[in-house]
Amino acid sequence: MRSALAGIALLALTACENAPRDDAPNPMLPTLAIASATPSDNAEIVSARQTIEFAGELTQGGWIRGQVPRGTDLVVLGDTELSVDPDGSFFAAFDRDASGSSTLRVTLKDGRVIDRPINVAPRAWNIEHVNVAKRSGGSSEAWWKKREPEWLAIKAAREKATGATGWQQDFIWPVKGRISGRFGSQRIYRGEPGSYHSGLDIAPGAGTPFVAPADGVVVLAADNFSLEGNLLIIDHGQGLNSAFLHASRLMVSEGDHVKQGQHIGDVGSSGRATGPHLHWSLKWHDARLDPLLFLDPDA
Repeated sequence: MRSALAGIALLALTACENAPRDDAPNPMLPTLAIASATPSDNAEIVSARQTIEFAGELTQGGWIRGQVPRGTDLVVLGDTELSVDPDGSFFAAFDRDASGSSTLRVTLKDGRVIDRPINVAPRAWNIEHVNVAKRSGGSSEAWWKKREPEWLAIKAAREKATGATGWQQDFIWPVKGRISGRFGSQRIYRGEPGSYHSGLDIAPGAGTPFVAPADGVVVLAADNFSLEGNLLIIDHGQGLNSAFLHASRLMVSEGDHVKQGQHIGDVGSSGRATGPHLHWSLKWHDARLDPLLFLDPDA
């Protein structure tokens, strides 16, 4: 049981030492979908107040922001119930390995249920086949004794709901520099898949300041974790959070409210890293997302 949990812990925040490197651009697929509720033959035409709208990156690792009528009882994407603000706005996203279709189900205040299919475009991930055996994911009892509380702290931090509203913003780059690792890339070891790279690696040089890509609340600020080194997790609200790994130092503390563009840490190589870089990962609930799809590539 301990070995199984240790395997999970190794995936909690993927360290970067074995991540494949690929500088080919990821596809950007901006899309817009607008759907209105369809009344029955005896119902009145649905008013503009009851329009359901959503737009974003409808692709694996992508996201949507949307609007449902005020007073909507329930909004579900696939199997995940969404948080909806009082004004009807919401955020949702698609895992790196999301299937090609999903359904947005909206239950209105009057009891009507509206299903809206969403086509999730597949991605051509950078897959590297290597002729070496995959290393064992097992760990010693001594290592797991140190790792377990770290893993539990990460899990608890990512489950916190702070009411942050950064999810509504257009995200900015936390730091500019050479992209040394891209989200979703993966190695296949003699036919056995390894873990895919769970974030975006940016290498601007040791000690370079990095900033908050959007408003949020610090839910974890930890030093010297086994894999992540100095680790920062920021909740952006609606289940969306950022993690920043391998920092040389952290400039904020747990509970701090941070603003977009605020200096939150410096780039380093703490934890399991082969050189100084910032590993930035984004999660929405259990879905891992591509940070590049939140950014303006020309900004």
